[in-house]
Amino acid sequence: MAKTQRILCWNINGIRAAWKKGFPEWALKENADIICLQETKAQPDQLENDIINLGDYTSYFFSAEKKGYSGVAIYTKHKPLSVRKGLGIPLYDVEGRVIEMEFEKFVLYAVYFPNGGRGPERVQYKLDFYDALFQRCEMMRLKNKNIIVCGDYNTAHKEIDLARPKENQKTTGFLPHERAWIDKIIDMGYTDAFRTFNQEAGQYTYWDQITRARDRNVGWRIDYFMVSNEAMPLVKNACLHMQTLGSDHCPIELAIEV
Repeated sequence: MAKTQRILCWNINGIRAAWKKGFPEWALKENADIICLQETKAQPDQLENDIINLGDYTSYFFSAEKKGYSGVAIYTKHKPLSVRKGLGIPLYDVEGRVIEMEFEKFVLYAVYFPNGGRGPERVQYKLDFYDALFQRCEMMRLKNKNIIVCGDYNTAHKEIDLARPKENQKTTGFLPHERAWIDKIIDMGYTDAFRTFNQEAGQYTYWDQITRARDRNVGWRIDYFMVSNEAMPLVKNACLHMQTLGSDHCPIELAIEV
């Protein structure tokens, strides 16, 4: 008999900071089947035992070589068939950006996509990373695997996905060639799951902390669940947890029937 599983995804802007802001209480209350985190900003040997062993979850961390930077993690209640950390490409793997986790019904990618904010070279690095990641996804897809790619994509796709599109036409995260890459993903046969269920404006996942943009909901939707089209029949809902505090991002959720 099919069961509904909930997958939560959140850029927590530092796992040790998030822990002090109530992350474990939130996670245990939500009681999701899988929780994917980005920007953990910590090596496993820097983490307290209660961070590694949260409730009845098993945790997997993939950290950047540089301390206090990037990093992803997955907490899961279900034993995966396999776990792969990184893409096997040192240029990207030194930054700790991807965990691939295979389950019986789907392959999950928890991803922290690069930010293009340090100039044109970094934007190119970001776009090359998109290429490398989705080549891996497509390889798994050719094996008839259902693919779910969640994380902070660091790109708003359409004007509806940010509060001030006109002012940000030349800002990384909304550059034409960055947005074109989201189009490319969709053209490859992936669906932005959230927009299947919600077409409203004002739905964001990131707000600048310095300008207190969250108070005015001047935000960006840059965190996504991209689901391979053939896997979409499994998807029962996708939503944003805009009221959840503790980071400059909010969690996003996907509910699937497996």
